[in-house]
Amino acid sequence: MSEVRFDGRVAIVTGAGAGLGRSHALGLAARGAKVIVNDLGAATDGTGTGSEAAQTVVEEIRAAGGKAIANGANVADPEQVQAMVDHAIAEYGHVDILVNNAGILRDKTFAKMTLDDFQKVVDVHLMGSVNCTHALWRHMLEREYGRIVLTNSSSGLYGNFGQSNYGAAKASMLGLMNVLHHEGSRKNVRTNMLAPTATTRMTEELFPAEVKDLLKPETITPGLLALVSEDGPSRMILGAGGGCFAETKIYESRGVALQGDDLSPEGVLANMDTIRSAEGQTPMEGAFSQTEKYIAMAAELRGIDLQKKD
Repeated sequence: MSEVRFDGRVAIVTGAGAGLGRSHALGLAARGAKVIVNDLGAATDGTGTGSEAAQTVVEEIRAAGGKAIANGANVADPEQVQAMVDHAIAEYGHVDILVNNAGILRDKTFAKMTLDDFQKVVDVHLMGSVNCTHALWRHMLEREYGRIVLTNSSSGLYGNFGQSNYGAAKASMLGLMNVLHHEGSRKNVRTNMLAPTATTRMTEELFPAEVKDLLKPETITPGLLALVSEDGPSRMILGAGGGCFAETKIYESRGVALQGDDLSPEGVLANMDTIRSAEGQTPMEGAFSQTEKYIAMAAELRGIDLQKKD
Protein backbone atom coordinates (compact mmCIF):
# COMPACT_ATOMS: atom_id res chain seq x y z
CA MET A 1 0.00 0.00 0.00
CA SER A 2 1.28 3.46 -0.90
CA GLU A 3 2.36 5.86 1.83
CA VAL A 4 -0.36 8.17 3.17
CA ARG A 5 0.66 11.75 2.41
CA PHE A 6 -1.07 15.13 2.67
CA ASP A 7 1.19 17.23 0.45
CA GLY A 8 -0.80 20.15 -0.94
CA ARG A 9 -3.61 19.60 1.56
CA VAL A 10 -4.71 22.14 4.16
CA ALA A 11 -6.21 21.01 7.45
CA ILE A 12 -7.99 22.73 10.33
CA VAL A 13 -7.73 20.93 13.67
CA THR A 14 -9.79 22.36 16.52
CA GLY A 15 -8.77 21.98 20.13
CA ALA A 16 -5.25 21.32 18.89
CA GLY A 17 -3.27 22.98 21.66
CA ALA A 18 -2.89 19.78 23.67
CA GLY A 19 -3.79 16.10 23.84
CA LEU A 20 -5.45 14.48 20.86
CA GLY A 21 -5.72 17.67 18.82
CA ARG A 22 -2.03 18.41 19.21
CA SER A 23 -1.16 14.85 18.19
CA HIS A 24 -3.45 15.06 15.14
CA ALA A 25 -1.99 18.42 14.07
CA LEU A 26 1.57 17.14 14.39
CA GLY A 27 0.68 13.95 12.53
CA LEU A 28 -0.90 15.82 9.62
CA ALA A 29 1.99 18.26 9.37
CA ALA A 30 4.58 15.47 9.47
CA ARG A 31 2.99 14.00 6.36
CA GLY A 32 2.90 17.23 4.40
CA ALA A 33 -0.29 19.08 5.35
CA LYS A 34 -0.42 22.77 6.11
CA VAL A 35 -2.25 23.02 9.43
CA ILE A 36 -4.41 25.64 11.11
CA VAL A 37 -3.90 24.87 14.78
CA ASN A 38 -7.03 26.08 16.55
CA ASP A 39 -7.25 26.34 20.31
CA LEU A 40 -9.11 28.77 22.54
CA GLY A 41 -6.61 28.18 25.31
CA ALA A 42 -9.35 27.47 27.84
CA ALA A 43 -9.39 25.18 30.85
CA THR A 44 -10.97 21.73 30.54
CA ASP A 45 -14.33 23.16 31.68
CA GLY A 46 -14.22 25.84 29.00
CA THR A 47 -13.37 28.76 31.25
CA GLY A 48 -10.60 31.22 30.45
CA THR A 49 -8.94 32.00 27.10
CA GLY A 50 -5.52 32.42 25.54
CA SER A 51 -3.89 31.15 22.33
CA GLU A 52 -0.44 30.30 23.71
CA ALA A 53 -1.09 26.55 23.49
CA ALA A 54 -1.87 26.75 19.77
CA GLN A 55 1.21 28.85 19.08
CA THR A 56 3.40 26.33 20.89
CA VAL A 57 2.16 23.54 18.60
CA VAL A 58 2.71 25.76 15.56
CA GLU A 59 6.31 26.30 16.66
CA GLU A 60 6.76 22.53 17.01
CA ILE A 61 5.48 22.02 13.47
CA ARG A 62 7.67 24.77 12.03
CA ALA A 63 10.74 23.48 13.87
CA ALA A 64 10.21 20.13 12.14
CA GLY A 65 10.03 21.83 8.74
CA GLY A 66 6.24 22.00 8.42
CA LYS A 67 3.83 24.87 7.81
CA ALA A 68 1.19 25.97 10.30
CA ILE A 69 -0.61 28.99 11.72
CA ALA A 70 -2.28 29.41 15.08
CA ASN A 71 -5.88 30.43 15.62
CA GLY A 72 -7.71 31.17 18.85
CA ALA A 73 -11.31 31.07 17.63
CA ASN A 74 -14.03 29.85 19.97
CA VAL A 75 -15.73 27.08 17.99
CA ALA A 76 -19.01 27.84 19.74
CA ASP A 77 -19.03 31.31 18.11
CA PRO A 78 -20.06 31.12 14.42
CA GLU A 79 -18.56 34.51 13.59
CA GLN A 80 -15.17 33.60 15.04
CA VAL A 81 -15.28 30.28 13.19
CA GLN A 82 -16.07 31.98 9.87
CA ALA A 83 -13.18 34.37 10.44
CA MET A 84 -10.90 31.39 11.08
CA VAL A 85 -11.99 29.71 7.85
CA ASP A 86 -11.61 32.96 5.89
CA HIS A 87 -8.11 33.40 7.32
CA ALA A 88 -7.15 29.84 6.37
CA ILE A 89 -8.37 30.26 2.79
CA ALA A 90 -6.67 33.65 2.47
CA GLU A 91 -3.41 32.17 3.77
CA TYR A 92 -3.38 28.85 1.90
CA GLY A 93 -6.03 29.16 -0.84
CA HIS A 94 -8.31 26.33 0.29
CA VAL A 95 -9.13 23.89 3.08
CA ASP A 96 -9.33 20.13 2.47
CA ILE A 97 -9.55 18.58 5.92
CA LEU A 98 -11.48 19.47 9.06
CA VAL A 99 -10.86 17.67 12.34
CA ASN A 100 -13.55 18.64 14.87
CA ASN A 101 -11.78 17.86 18.12
CA ALA A 102 -12.43 20.78 20.51
CA GLY A 103 -14.29 19.88 23.68
CA ILE A 104 -14.87 20.61 27.35
CA LEU A 105 -16.10 18.67 30.36
CA ARG A 106 -18.57 19.68 33.06
CA ASP A 107 -19.36 16.36 34.69
CA LYS A 108 -22.13 16.00 37.28
CA THR A 109 -25.05 13.67 37.79
CA PHE A 110 -28.13 14.78 35.89
CA ALA A 111 -29.90 15.61 39.18
CA LYS A 112 -27.13 18.03 40.18
CA MET A 113 -26.29 19.42 36.74
CA THR A 114 -27.42 22.93 35.87
CA LEU A 115 -28.95 23.57 32.47
CA ASP A 116 -26.16 26.07 31.85
CA ASP A 117 -23.56 23.32 32.28
CA PHE A 118 -25.56 21.10 29.94
CA GLN A 119 -25.87 23.85 27.32
CA LYS A 120 -22.19 24.85 27.47
CA VAL A 121 -21.02 21.30 26.71
CA VAL A 122 -23.49 20.94 23.85
CA ASP A 123 -22.44 24.34 22.48
CA VAL A 124 -18.78 23.35 22.27
CA HIS A 125 -19.00 19.71 21.20
CA LEU A 126 -22.06 19.66 18.96
CA MET A 127 -22.53 23.25 17.83
CA GLY A 128 -18.77 23.77 17.65
CA SER A 129 -18.59 20.89 15.17
CA VAL A 130 -21.63 22.21 13.31
CA ASN A 131 -20.21 25.74 13.12
CA CYS A 132 -16.86 24.61 11.75
CA THR A 133 -18.36 22.14 9.31
CA HIS A 134 -21.00 24.59 8.06
CA ALA A 135 -18.38 27.29 7.49
CA LEU A 136 -16.47 24.92 5.19
CA TRP A 137 -19.30 22.88 3.67
CA ARG A 138 -19.99 24.86 0.48
CA HIS A 139 -16.27 25.41 -0.04
CA MET A 140 -15.67 21.66 0.01
CA LEU A 141 -18.67 20.85 -2.18
CA GLU A 142 -17.59 23.41 -4.78
CA ARG A 143 -14.05 22.00 -4.84
CA GLU A 144 -15.44 18.44 -4.83
CA TYR A 145 -13.05 17.41 -2.10
CA GLY A 146 -13.35 17.30 1.66
CA ARG A 147 -12.52 15.07 4.60
CA ILE A 148 -14.36 15.77 7.86
CA VAL A 149 -14.01 14.00 11.18
CA LEU A 150 -16.36 14.41 14.13
CA THR A 151 -14.90 13.32 17.46
CA ASN A 152 -17.24 11.00 19.33
CA SER A 153 -16.70 9.10 22.57
CA SER A 154 -17.66 5.86 24.25
CA SER A 155 -19.75 8.07 26.56
CA GLY A 156 -21.81 9.13 23.58
CA LEU A 157 -22.03 5.64 22.12
CA TYR A 158 -22.57 3.64 25.31
CA GLY A 159 -23.14 6.11 28.15
CA ASN A 160 -21.15 7.00 31.25
CA PHE A 161 -22.29 7.98 34.73
CA GLY A 162 -22.25 11.73 35.31
CA GLN A 163 -21.91 12.71 31.65
CA SER A 164 -25.44 13.31 30.38
CA ASN A 165 -24.39 16.60 28.75
CA TYR A 166 -21.25 15.16 27.17
CA GLY A 167 -22.99 11.92 26.17
CA ALA A 168 -25.89 13.76 24.53
CA ALA A 169 -23.56 16.09 22.64
CA LYS A 170 -21.44 13.20 21.40
CA ALA A 171 -24.38 10.92 20.52
CA SER A 172 -25.81 13.67 18.31
CA MET A 173 -22.72 13.41 16.13
CA LEU A 174 -24.14 10.19 14.71
CA GLY A 175 -27.11 11.88 13.11
CA LEU A 176 -24.94 14.69 11.81
CA MET A 177 -22.43 12.29 10.27
CA ASN A 178 -25.13 10.18 8.61
CA VAL A 179 -26.77 13.16 6.90
CA LEU A 180 -23.48 14.78 5.88
CA HIS A 181 -22.46 11.45 4.34
CA HIS A 182 -25.62 11.34 2.22
CA GLU A 183 -25.33 14.98 1.17
CA GLY A 184 -21.57 15.17 0.69
CA SER A 185 -20.30 11.84 -0.63
CA ARG A 186 -21.61 12.53 -4.15
CA LYS A 187 -19.19 15.46 -4.24
CA ASN A 188 -16.30 13.52 -2.68
CA VAL A 189 -16.82 15.11 0.72
CA ARG A 190 -16.51 12.28 3.22
CA THR A 191 -17.54 12.46 6.87
CA ASN A 192 -16.54 10.02 9.60
CA MET A 193 -16.43 9.78 13.37
CA LEU A 194 -13.47 8.97 15.57
CA ALA A 195 -14.29 7.50 19.00
CA PRO A 196 -11.01 7.64 20.94
CA THR A 197 -9.94 6.46 24.37
CA ALA A 198 -6.81 8.32 25.40
CA THR A 199 -5.04 9.87 28.36
CA THR A 200 -5.34 13.62 27.88
CA ARG A 201 -5.72 16.49 30.32
CA MET A 202 -9.48 15.86 30.15
CA THR A 203 -9.22 12.18 31.09
CA GLU A 204 -5.87 11.64 32.83
CA GLU A 205 -7.50 11.39 36.27
CA LEU A 206 -9.71 8.53 35.10
CA PHE A 207 -6.89 6.07 34.43
CA PRO A 208 -4.41 4.38 36.78
CA ALA A 209 -0.75 5.23 36.24
CA GLU A 210 0.13 1.83 34.80
CA VAL A 211 -2.19 2.23 31.79
CA LYS A 212 -1.54 5.88 30.95
CA ASP A 213 1.38 5.06 28.67
CA LEU A 214 -0.79 2.56 26.79
CA LEU A 215 -3.39 5.17 25.90
CA LYS A 216 -1.28 8.06 24.66
CA PRO A 217 -2.87 10.28 21.97
CA GLU A 218 -0.15 9.19 19.56
CA THR A 219 -1.67 5.69 19.51
CA ILE A 220 -4.92 7.14 18.09
CA THR A 221 -3.68 9.62 15.50
CA PRO A 222 -2.87 6.92 12.87
CA GLY A 223 -6.60 6.16 12.78
CA LEU A 224 -7.44 9.83 12.32
CA LEU A 225 -4.93 10.13 9.49
CA ALA A 226 -6.49 7.10 7.79
CA LEU A 227 -9.98 8.62 8.01
CA VAL A 228 -8.92 11.92 6.40
CA SER A 229 -6.69 10.38 3.74
CA GLU A 230 -7.40 10.39 0.01
CA ASP A 231 -8.68 6.80 0.20
CA GLY A 232 -10.42 7.20 3.56
CA PRO A 233 -13.94 5.82 4.07
CA SER A 234 -17.18 7.69 4.65
CA ARG A 235 -19.76 7.20 7.38
CA MET A 236 -17.51 5.13 9.60
CA ILE A 237 -17.30 5.18 13.39
CA LEU A 238 -13.71 4.25 14.15
CA GLY A 239 -12.98 3.27 17.72
CA ALA A 240 -9.37 3.79 18.73
CA GLY A 241 -7.14 3.44 21.77
CA GLY A 242 -3.72 2.08 22.63
CA GLY A 243 -2.99 1.23 19.00
CA CYS A 244 -6.22 -0.79 18.78
CA PHE A 245 -8.86 0.03 16.15
CA ALA A 246 -12.40 -1.26 15.65
CA GLU A 247 -15.54 -0.20 13.82
CA THR A 248 -18.69 0.58 15.75
CA LYS A 249 -21.84 -0.15 13.75
CA ILE A 250 -25.53 0.27 14.53
CA TYR A 251 -27.68 -2.69 13.61
CA GLU A 252 -31.42 -3.28 13.70
CA SER A 253 -32.75 -6.67 14.72
CA ARG A 254 -34.92 -8.69 12.36
CA GLY A 255 -37.85 -8.12 14.72
CA VAL A 256 -41.42 -9.36 14.35
CA ALA A 257 -44.57 -8.34 12.51
CA LEU A 258 -47.78 -8.37 14.55
CA GLN A 259 -51.46 -8.20 13.67
CA GLY A 260 -54.87 -8.83 15.22
CA ASP A 261 -54.89 -9.37 18.97
CA ASP A 262 -51.09 -9.61 18.95
CA LEU A 263 -50.84 -5.99 17.79
CA SER A 264 -51.05 -4.75 21.36
CA PRO A 265 -48.68 -3.79 24.18
CA GLU A 266 -49.15 -7.30 25.57
CA GLY A 267 -48.16 -8.75 22.20
CA VAL A 268 -45.05 -6.57 22.03
CA LEU A 269 -43.98 -7.64 25.52
CA ALA A 270 -44.68 -11.30 24.74
CA ASN A 271 -42.37 -11.08 21.71
CA MET A 272 -39.62 -9.04 23.36
CA ASP A 273 -37.04 -11.84 23.22
CA THR A 274 -37.53 -12.16 19.47
CA ILE A 275 -37.56 -8.39 18.98
CA ARG A 276 -34.24 -8.10 20.81
CA SER A 277 -32.61 -11.15 19.22
CA ALA A 278 -29.39 -10.45 17.30
CA GLU A 279 -30.18 -13.21 14.81
CA GLY A 280 -30.75 -11.74 11.38
CA GLN A 281 -29.81 -8.20 12.39
CA THR A 282 -28.75 -5.86 9.57
CA PRO A 283 -27.32 -2.34 9.25
CA MET A 284 -29.63 0.36 7.91
CA GLU A 285 -28.16 2.38 5.04
CA GLY A 286 -30.65 5.23 5.43
CA ALA A 287 -33.93 6.27 7.05
CA PHE A 288 -36.04 4.72 4.29
CA SER A 289 -34.22 1.40 4.63
CA GLN A 290 -36.09 0.87 7.88
CA THR A 291 -39.38 1.99 6.33
CA GLU A 292 -38.95 -0.39 3.41
CA LYS A 293 -38.13 -3.24 5.79
CA TYR A 294 -41.29 -2.68 7.87
CA ILE A 295 -43.47 -2.39 4.77
CA ALA A 296 -42.12 -5.69 3.44
CA MET A 297 -42.58 -7.48 6.79
CA ALA A 298 -46.11 -6.14 7.32
CA ALA A 299 -47.12 -6.99 3.77
CA GLU A 300 -45.76 -10.52 4.05
CA LEU A 301 -47.67 -11.13 7.28
CA ARG A 302 -50.90 -9.96 5.69
CA GLY A 303 -50.38 -11.83 2.43
CA ILE A 304 -50.03 -8.70 0.31
CA ASP A 305 -47.96 -9.05 -2.85
CA LEU A 306 -46.21 -5.72 -3.29
CA GLN A 307 -44.79 -6.84 -6.66
CA LYS A 308 -48.23 -7.40 -8.16
CA LYS A 309 -49.28 -4.80 -10.68
CA ASP A 310 -52.82 -3.99 -11.86
